[in-house]
Amino acid sequence: MITVVGIGADGWEGLPPASRRAITSAEVLLGSSRQLDLVPAGPPGADAAPVTAERVAWPAPLLPALPGLLEDHRDRRVCVLASGDPMFHGIGTTLVRLLGADAVRVLPHPSSVSLACARLGWALDSVAVVSLVGRPVDLLVPHLHPGRRVLVLGGDPVEVSALVGDARVTVLEQLGGPAERVHHDLTAADPLNVLAIECAGGGFALVPGLPDDAYEHDGQLTKREVRAVVLALLAPRPGELLWDVGAGSGSIAVEWSRTHPACRAVAVERDPVRAARITRNAAALGVPGVRVVVGESPAALDLPPPNAVFVGGGLTAPGVVERCLAALRPGGRLVANAVTLESEVVLARCHATLGGALTRLAVGRDTPVGGFTGWRPQMPVTVWSMTKEVR
Repeated sequence: MITVVGIGADGWEGLPPASRRAITSAEVLLGSSRQLDLVPAGPPGADAAPVTAERVAWPAPLLPALPGLLEDHRDRRVCVLASGDPMFHGIGTTLVRLLGADAVRVLPHPSSVSLACARLGWALDSVAVVSLVGRPVDLLVPHLHPGRRVLVLGGDPVEVSALVGDARVTVLEQLGGPAERVHHDLTAADPLNVLAIECAGGGFALVPGLPDDAYEHDGQLTKREVRAVVLALLAPRPGELLWDVGAGSGSIAVEWSRTHPACRAVAVERDPVRAARITRNAAALGVPGVRVVVGESPAALDLPPPNAVFVGGGLTAPGVVERCLAALRPGGRLVANAVTLESEVVLARCHATLGGALTRLAVGRDTPVGGFTGWRPQMPVTVWSMTKEVR
Protein backbone atom coordinates (compact mmCIF):
# COMPACT_ATOMS: atom_id res chain seq x y z
CA MET A 1 0.00 0.00 0.00
CA ILE A 2 1.34 3.40 -1.03
CA THR A 3 0.18 6.45 0.90
CA VAL A 4 -0.14 9.76 -0.94
CA VAL A 5 -0.11 12.86 1.25
CA GLY A 6 -1.28 16.22 -0.03
CA ILE A 7 0.82 19.09 1.27
CA GLY A 8 0.36 22.82 0.81
CA ALA A 9 2.66 25.82 0.75
CA ASP A 10 2.23 25.97 4.55
CA GLY A 11 4.25 22.75 4.76
CA TRP A 12 4.39 20.65 7.90
CA GLU A 13 2.39 23.15 9.97
CA GLY A 14 -0.62 22.75 7.70
CA LEU A 15 -0.75 18.95 7.83
CA PRO A 16 -3.37 17.15 9.92
CA PRO A 17 -2.24 14.42 12.34
CA ALA A 18 -3.01 11.52 10.00
CA SER A 19 -0.84 13.01 7.26
CA ARG A 20 2.01 13.64 9.69
CA ARG A 21 1.88 10.05 10.91
CA ALA A 22 2.00 8.75 7.35
CA ILE A 23 5.17 10.74 6.72
CA THR A 24 6.96 9.88 9.96
CA SER A 25 6.18 6.15 9.61
CA ALA A 26 7.42 5.93 6.02
CA GLU A 27 10.68 4.29 5.00
CA VAL A 28 10.78 6.12 1.64
CA LEU A 29 9.51 9.62 0.94
CA LEU A 30 8.94 10.42 -2.75
CA GLY A 31 8.16 13.86 -4.16
CA SER A 32 9.51 16.86 -5.98
CA SER A 33 12.48 18.64 -4.44
CA ARG A 34 10.19 21.52 -3.43
CA GLN A 35 7.74 19.18 -1.70
CA LEU A 36 10.50 17.25 0.08
CA ASP A 37 11.92 20.54 1.39
CA LEU A 38 8.57 21.27 3.06
CA VAL A 39 9.14 18.34 5.44
CA PRO A 40 11.63 19.15 8.22
CA ALA A 41 14.80 17.08 8.27
CA GLY A 42 14.98 16.85 12.05
CA PRO A 43 12.33 16.18 14.68
CA PRO A 44 9.25 18.15 13.50
CA GLY A 45 7.99 18.84 17.02
CA ALA A 46 7.04 17.34 20.31
CA ASP A 47 3.77 15.97 18.88
CA ALA A 48 5.43 13.79 16.22
CA ALA A 49 8.23 11.31 15.71
CA PRO A 50 11.25 12.41 13.67
CA VAL A 51 11.17 12.02 9.90
CA THR A 52 13.78 9.39 9.13
CA ALA A 53 12.60 8.22 5.69
CA GLU A 54 14.95 8.08 2.73
CA ARG A 55 14.10 11.02 0.49
CA VAL A 56 13.89 10.41 -3.25
CA ALA A 57 13.20 13.28 -5.64
CA TRP A 58 11.18 12.59 -8.77
CA PRO A 59 13.28 11.93 -11.87
CA ALA A 60 12.66 13.82 -15.09
CA PRO A 61 10.74 12.86 -17.10
CA LEU A 62 8.63 11.25 -14.37
CA LEU A 63 6.05 9.08 -16.11
CA PRO A 64 8.42 6.73 -17.99
CA ALA A 65 10.51 6.20 -14.85
CA LEU A 66 7.65 5.82 -12.37
CA PRO A 67 6.93 2.06 -12.74
CA GLY A 68 10.61 1.18 -12.23
CA LEU A 69 10.94 3.58 -9.30
CA LEU A 70 7.95 2.01 -7.54
CA GLU A 71 9.33 -1.48 -8.21
CA ASP A 72 12.67 -0.50 -6.62
CA HIS A 73 10.85 0.26 -3.36
CA ARG A 74 8.17 -2.41 -3.61
CA ASP A 75 8.86 -3.99 -0.20
CA ARG A 76 9.18 -0.73 1.75
CA ARG A 77 6.67 1.66 3.32
CA VAL A 78 6.37 4.39 0.69
CA CYS A 79 4.82 7.81 1.17
CA VAL A 80 4.37 10.09 -1.82
CA LEU A 81 4.07 13.86 -1.41
CA ALA A 82 1.71 15.75 -3.71
CA SER A 83 0.71 19.39 -4.04
CA GLY A 84 -2.72 20.00 -2.53
CA ASP A 85 -5.31 17.39 -3.47
CA PRO A 86 -3.44 14.45 -5.07
CA MET A 87 -6.56 13.38 -6.98
CA PHE A 88 -7.03 16.77 -8.66
CA HIS A 89 -4.59 16.98 -11.60
CA GLY A 90 -2.12 15.24 -9.29
CA ILE A 91 0.14 12.23 -8.87
CA GLY A 92 -2.61 10.37 -7.02
CA THR A 93 -4.57 9.75 -10.21
CA THR A 94 -1.44 8.44 -11.95
CA LEU A 95 -0.68 6.03 -9.13
CA VAL A 96 -4.25 4.73 -9.03
CA ARG A 97 -4.13 4.19 -12.78
CA LEU A 98 -0.87 2.22 -12.44
CA LEU A 99 -1.54 0.25 -9.27
CA GLY A 100 -5.32 0.22 -8.77
CA ALA A 101 -7.41 2.02 -6.16
CA ASP A 102 -6.92 -0.74 -3.57
CA ALA A 103 -3.15 -0.21 -3.56
CA VAL A 104 -3.22 3.55 -2.96
CA ARG A 105 -4.28 5.44 0.17
CA VAL A 106 -4.85 9.17 -0.37
CA LEU A 107 -4.77 11.84 2.35
CA PRO A 108 -5.75 15.08 0.58
CA HIS A 109 -4.99 18.68 1.44
CA PRO A 110 -7.12 21.62 0.20
CA SER A 111 -6.32 22.11 -3.48
CA SER A 112 -4.97 25.36 -4.87
CA VAL A 113 -8.30 25.72 -6.68
CA SER A 114 -10.25 25.53 -3.40
CA LEU A 115 -7.90 28.05 -1.81
CA ALA A 116 -8.13 30.39 -4.81
CA CYS A 117 -11.93 30.36 -4.75
CA ALA A 118 -11.86 31.01 -1.01
CA ARG A 119 -9.62 34.06 -1.50
CA LEU A 120 -11.65 35.44 -4.40
CA GLY A 121 -15.11 34.66 -3.06
CA TRP A 122 -15.91 32.58 -6.15
CA ALA A 123 -18.27 29.62 -6.08
CA LEU A 124 -16.13 26.56 -6.77
CA ASP A 125 -18.94 24.74 -8.59
CA SER A 126 -19.33 27.54 -11.15
CA VAL A 127 -15.67 27.95 -12.11
CA ALA A 128 -13.93 26.28 -15.04
CA VAL A 129 -10.50 24.84 -14.22
CA VAL A 130 -7.85 24.35 -16.91
CA SER A 131 -4.46 22.76 -16.31
CA LEU A 132 -1.69 24.02 -18.58
CA VAL A 133 1.03 21.94 -16.94
CA GLY A 134 2.99 20.68 -19.93
CA ARG A 135 0.09 21.61 -22.23
CA PRO A 136 -0.51 24.41 -24.80
CA VAL A 137 -2.18 27.64 -23.77
CA ASP A 138 -4.71 27.22 -26.63
CA LEU A 139 -6.67 24.83 -24.40
CA LEU A 140 -8.08 27.93 -22.73
CA VAL A 141 -9.94 29.09 -25.84
CA PRO A 142 -13.16 27.02 -25.42
CA HIS A 143 -13.62 28.42 -21.90
CA LEU A 144 -13.42 32.11 -22.78
CA HIS A 145 -17.01 33.37 -22.81
CA PRO A 146 -18.46 36.69 -21.60
CA GLY A 147 -18.87 36.77 -17.84
CA ARG A 148 -17.26 33.37 -17.22
CA ARG A 149 -14.62 32.72 -14.58
CA VAL A 150 -11.66 30.43 -15.21
CA LEU A 151 -8.84 29.22 -12.98
CA VAL A 152 -5.60 28.23 -14.71
CA LEU A 153 -3.05 25.86 -13.21
CA GLY A 154 0.57 25.98 -14.37
CA GLY A 155 0.10 28.79 -16.87
CA ASP A 156 2.57 31.53 -17.75
CA PRO A 157 0.85 34.81 -16.72
CA VAL A 158 2.15 36.84 -19.66
CA GLU A 159 1.28 34.15 -22.22
CA VAL A 160 -2.19 33.65 -20.75
CA SER A 161 -2.84 37.40 -20.64
CA ALA A 162 -1.90 37.74 -24.30
CA LEU A 163 -4.42 35.05 -25.24
CA VAL A 164 -7.37 36.30 -23.16
CA GLY A 165 -7.22 39.92 -24.34
CA ASP A 166 -9.42 42.26 -22.28
CA ALA A 167 -10.09 39.71 -19.55
CA ARG A 168 -8.99 40.58 -16.02
CA VAL A 169 -6.20 38.27 -14.81
CA THR A 170 -5.37 37.88 -11.11
CA VAL A 171 -2.28 36.06 -9.87
CA LEU A 172 -2.62 34.04 -6.66
CA GLU A 173 0.72 32.65 -5.58
CA GLN A 174 2.02 30.48 -2.72
CA LEU A 175 -1.57 29.95 -1.55
CA GLY A 176 -1.83 28.93 2.10
CA GLY A 177 1.82 29.63 2.82
CA PRO A 178 3.61 32.46 4.61
CA ALA A 179 4.58 34.03 1.26
CA GLU A 180 1.00 34.07 -0.10
CA ARG A 181 0.28 37.01 -2.40
CA VAL A 182 -2.68 38.07 -4.56
CA HIS A 183 -1.86 40.68 -7.20
CA HIS A 184 -2.08 41.74 -10.86
CA ASP A 185 1.61 42.15 -11.74
CA LEU A 186 1.88 39.52 -14.48
CA THR A 187 5.60 40.07 -15.02
CA ALA A 188 6.57 39.38 -11.40
CA ALA A 189 4.69 36.21 -10.55
CA ASP A 190 6.00 33.32 -8.46
CA PRO A 191 6.08 30.03 -10.44
CA LEU A 192 3.79 28.43 -7.82
CA ASN A 193 0.66 30.26 -8.87
CA VAL A 194 -2.96 30.00 -9.91
CA LEU A 195 -4.29 32.47 -12.48
CA ALA A 196 -7.86 33.70 -12.11
CA ILE A 197 -9.51 34.96 -15.31
CA GLU A 198 -12.66 37.08 -15.41
CA CYS A 199 -13.67 36.95 -19.06
CA ALA A 200 -14.86 39.97 -21.00
CA GLY A 201 -16.25 39.55 -24.53
CA GLY A 202 -15.54 37.14 -27.35
CA GLY A 203 -15.78 33.40 -27.56
CA PHE A 204 -17.45 31.07 -30.05
CA ALA A 205 -20.62 29.13 -29.36
CA LEU A 206 -20.19 25.60 -28.06
CA VAL A 207 -22.72 24.01 -30.42
CA PRO A 208 -21.59 22.74 -33.86
CA GLY A 209 -21.86 25.05 -36.85
CA LEU A 210 -19.25 27.74 -36.21
CA PRO A 211 -19.11 30.55 -38.79
CA ASP A 212 -17.15 29.61 -41.90
CA ASP A 213 -14.81 32.54 -41.34
CA ALA A 214 -13.74 31.04 -38.00
CA TYR A 215 -11.55 28.76 -40.13
CA GLU A 216 -8.54 29.36 -42.31
CA HIS A 217 -9.39 27.53 -45.54
CA ASP A 218 -8.92 27.41 -49.31
CA GLY A 219 -12.54 26.56 -50.10
CA GLN A 220 -12.23 22.93 -48.97
CA LEU A 221 -14.53 23.44 -46.01
CA THR A 222 -17.75 21.75 -44.93
CA LYS A 223 -20.06 24.78 -44.75
CA ARG A 224 -21.56 25.66 -41.39
CA GLU A 225 -25.16 24.53 -42.11
CA VAL A 226 -24.00 21.16 -43.43
CA ARG A 227 -21.43 20.90 -40.65
CA ALA A 228 -24.11 21.23 -37.99
CA VAL A 229 -26.13 18.41 -39.57
CA VAL A 230 -23.07 16.18 -39.94
CA LEU A 231 -22.05 16.65 -36.30
CA ALA A 232 -25.57 15.81 -35.18
CA LEU A 233 -25.41 12.57 -37.17
CA LEU A 234 -21.94 11.74 -35.85
CA ALA A 235 -23.38 12.19 -32.33
CA PRO A 236 -20.17 12.71 -30.32
CA ARG A 237 -20.03 11.38 -26.77
CA PRO A 238 -17.34 12.04 -24.13
CA GLY A 239 -14.22 9.96 -24.63
CA GLU A 240 -14.99 8.90 -28.20
CA LEU A 241 -12.60 8.98 -31.17
CA LEU A 242 -13.43 10.36 -34.62
CA TRP A 243 -11.71 9.78 -37.95
CA ASP A 244 -12.13 12.82 -40.22
CA VAL A 245 -11.11 11.36 -43.58
CA GLY A 246 -10.30 13.80 -46.37
CA ALA A 247 -10.39 16.49 -43.73
CA GLY A 248 -9.77 19.57 -45.89
CA SER A 249 -9.65 22.36 -43.32
CA GLY A 250 -10.42 20.05 -40.42
CA SER A 251 -13.69 21.68 -39.39
CA ILE A 252 -15.45 18.39 -38.55
CA ALA A 253 -12.53 17.14 -36.42
CA VAL A 254 -12.29 20.52 -34.68
CA GLU A 255 -15.98 20.80 -33.82
CA TRP A 256 -16.19 17.16 -32.76
CA SER A 257 -13.33 17.85 -30.31
CA ARG A 258 -14.97 21.02 -29.01
CA THR A 259 -18.08 19.16 -27.85
CA HIS A 260 -16.27 17.71 -24.81
CA PRO A 261 -12.67 17.85 -23.51
CA ALA A 262 -12.48 14.03 -23.61
CA CYS A 263 -13.46 13.77 -27.30
CA ARG A 264 -10.54 12.93 -29.58
CA ALA A 265 -10.13 13.26 -33.34
CA VAL A 266 -7.72 12.23 -36.08
CA ALA A 267 -7.82 14.34 -39.25
CA VAL A 268 -6.50 12.51 -42.33
CA GLU A 269 -5.50 14.76 -45.23
CA ARG A 270 -3.30 13.97 -48.24
CA ASP A 271 -2.27 17.59 -48.97
CA PRO A 272 0.55 18.73 -46.63
CA VAL A 273 -0.45 22.40 -47.00
CA ARG A 274 -4.00 21.66 -45.93
CA ALA A 275 -2.75 19.39 -43.16
CA ALA A 276 -0.71 22.26 -41.71
CA ARG A 277 -3.81 24.45 -41.95
CA ILE A 278 -5.80 21.90 -39.93
CA THR A 279 -3.21 22.11 -37.16
CA ARG A 280 -3.51 25.90 -37.08
CA ASN A 281 -7.32 25.77 -37.07
CA ALA A 282 -7.36 23.28 -34.21
CA ALA A 283 -5.05 25.43 -32.10
CA ALA A 284 -6.94 28.66 -32.85
CA LEU A 285 -10.25 27.09 -31.81
CA GLY A 286 -8.94 25.56 -28.60
CA VAL A 287 -8.45 21.90 -29.48
CA PRO A 288 -4.71 21.56 -30.21
CA GLY A 289 -4.92 17.85 -29.43
CA VAL A 290 -6.46 17.07 -32.84
CA ARG A 291 -4.04 14.64 -34.46
CA VAL A 292 -3.25 15.30 -38.11
CA VAL A 293 -2.13 12.44 -40.37
CA VAL A 294 -0.76 13.27 -43.84
CA GLY A 295 -1.42 10.55 -46.38
CA GLU A 296 -3.71 8.95 -48.94
CA SER A 297 -6.72 6.96 -47.81
CA PRO A 298 -7.21 4.07 -47.29
CA ALA A 299 -3.44 3.46 -46.90
CA ALA A 300 -3.20 6.15 -44.19
CA LEU A 301 -5.99 4.63 -42.10
CA ASP A 302 -3.86 2.34 -39.97
CA LEU A 303 -5.18 4.09 -36.87
CA PRO A 304 -6.83 3.22 -33.52
CA PRO A 305 -10.43 1.98 -34.05
CA PRO A 306 -12.86 4.91 -34.12
CA ASN A 307 -16.29 5.41 -32.57
CA ALA A 308 -17.32 7.55 -35.53
CA VAL A 309 -16.04 8.26 -39.04
CA PHE A 310 -16.69 11.18 -41.35
CA VAL A 311 -15.64 10.89 -44.98
CA GLY A 312 -15.57 14.36 -46.46
CA GLY A 313 -13.08 13.77 -49.27
CA GLY A 314 -11.65 10.87 -51.25
CA LEU A 315 -14.94 9.02 -51.29
CA THR A 316 -14.37 7.62 -54.77
CA ALA A 317 -10.96 6.13 -53.89
CA PRO A 318 -11.27 2.32 -53.92
CA GLY A 319 -11.57 0.76 -50.48
CA VAL A 320 -12.04 3.92 -48.39
CA VAL A 321 -15.59 3.19 -47.20
CA GLU A 322 -14.81 -0.50 -46.71
CA ARG A 323 -11.73 0.29 -44.59
CA CYS A 324 -13.63 2.82 -42.47
CA LEU A 325 -16.52 0.46 -41.88
CA ALA A 326 -14.22 -2.45 -40.97
CA ALA A 327 -12.37 -0.33 -38.39
CA LEU A 328 -15.50 1.25 -36.91
CA ARG A 329 -16.39 -0.01 -33.45
CA PRO A 330 -19.78 -1.75 -33.00
CA GLY A 331 -22.43 0.88 -32.45
CA GLY A 332 -20.24 3.46 -34.19
CA ARG A 333 -21.54 6.00 -36.70
CA LEU A 334 -20.32 6.54 -40.26
CA VAL A 335 -21.27 9.71 -42.14
CA ALA A 336 -20.14 10.57 -45.69
CA ASN A 337 -20.79 13.64 -47.85
CA ALA A 338 -21.01 13.83 -51.64
CA VAL A 339 -21.13 16.94 -53.84
CA THR A 340 -20.29 15.33 -57.22
CA LEU A 341 -22.25 12.88 -59.30
CA GLU A 342 -19.43 10.35 -59.06
CA SER A 343 -19.38 10.43 -55.27
CA GLU A 344 -23.18 10.32 -55.15
CA VAL A 345 -23.02 7.03 -57.06
CA VAL A 346 -20.76 5.65 -54.32
CA LEU A 347 -23.21 6.72 -51.63
CA ALA A 348 -26.18 5.27 -53.49
CA ARG A 349 -24.34 1.95 -53.74
CA CYS A 350 -23.46 2.06 -50.02
CA HIS A 351 -27.07 2.79 -49.13
CA ALA A 352 -28.32 -0.08 -51.28
CA THR A 353 -25.93 -2.63 -49.80
CA LEU A 354 -25.41 -1.42 -46.23
CA GLY A 355 -28.59 0.46 -45.40
CA GLY A 356 -28.59 3.61 -43.34
CA ALA A 357 -30.17 6.87 -44.48
CA LEU A 358 -29.64 9.32 -47.33
CA THR A 359 -30.30 13.03 -46.85
CA ARG A 360 -30.00 15.77 -49.45
CA LEU A 361 -29.19 19.25 -48.16
CA ALA A 362 -29.80 22.34 -50.29
CA VAL A 363 -28.80 25.62 -48.64
CA GLY A 364 -29.41 29.09 -49.97
CA ARG A 365 -27.75 32.20 -48.59
CA ASP A 366 -28.84 35.80 -49.00
CA THR A 367 -27.02 37.90 -51.58
CA PRO A 368 -27.51 41.42 -52.99
CA VAL A 369 -29.49 41.63 -56.24
CA GLY A 370 -29.25 45.24 -57.34
CA GLY A 371 -30.95 47.18 -54.56
CA PHE A 372 -32.73 44.08 -53.31
CA THR A 373 -31.81 40.78 -51.68
CA GLY A 374 -32.08 37.37 -53.27
CA TRP A 375 -30.98 33.80 -52.69
CA ARG A 376 -27.69 32.31 -53.84
CA PRO A 377 -27.86 28.52 -53.72
CA GLN A 378 -24.90 26.58 -52.38
CA MET A 379 -23.90 23.30 -54.00
CA PRO A 380 -26.33 20.62 -52.77
CA VAL A 381 -24.81 17.98 -50.52
CA THR A 382 -25.89 14.35 -50.26
CA VAL A 383 -25.28 12.83 -46.84
CA TRP A 384 -25.22 9.10 -46.13
CA SER A 385 -25.30 8.02 -42.51
CA MET A 386 -25.40 4.62 -40.86
CA THR A 387 -24.74 2.93 -37.52
CA LYS A 388 -22.69 -0.24 -37.35
CA GLU A 389 -24.57 -3.13 -35.80
CA VAL A 390 -23.70 -4.36 -32.33
CA ARG A 391 -23.40 -8.15 -32.66
